[in-house]
Amino acid sequence: MIAIVDYQAGNLASVRKAFSRFSQDCMVTSEPVQVCAADKVILPGVGHYSMTAGLSASGLKAAISECIHRGKPVLGICLGLQWLFEGSEEASQLSGLGIFAGVCGRFPAIVKAPHVGWNQVRVVAPSQLLSGIADGSYFYFTHSYRAPLVESATAVCCYGGPFAASVERENVYAVQFHPEKSGDAGLRVVENFCAL
Repeated sequence: MIAIVDYQAGNLASVRKAFSRFSQDCMVTSEPVQVCAADKVILPGVGHYSMTAGLSASGLKAAISECIHRGKPVLGICLGLQWLFEGSEEASQLSGLGIFAGVCGRFPAIVKAPHVGWNQVRVVAPSQLLSGIADGSYFYFTHSYRAPLVESATAVCCYGGPFAASVERENVYAVQFHPEKSGDAGLRVVENFCAL
């Protein structure tokens, strides 16, 4: 069973539909007990970083941390990726989970924000999540803030400068793009996570 964490941050139905294509039992839940009982966890998200504020108060932050500690695969998508870092300039008073070092920052003024549409991704390190995906494949993005380049980055995208498009650390995986909206390449990411 895959638990898709509902913290009122959009795109839940499209994420569930994408994973259901691979005969995965998925539940959308805001219940910490159900998250802890799941085999895998997905942190989706479209919206402002402040939407992650409720994760602590609801007990979901502790549940997600427990899943990570127990070695369960966890996937962050877009805002879900940013929450796995230490924080974001979008809501600097809030702390992320801190699995990945650094703070997500806004795109520079030289480019239009949000970054919306298809963009090329360069694979820069071996990746379970990106297995079988050609270097230079295109994925669909929609975000105004971006993750810094870190040692755990497995793929990089360039828009106003390079940023981490995908990161992996042990059983924690995250992508800035939306695999559920990224055609065949995105579905391969979904399939790879299902196969972990």
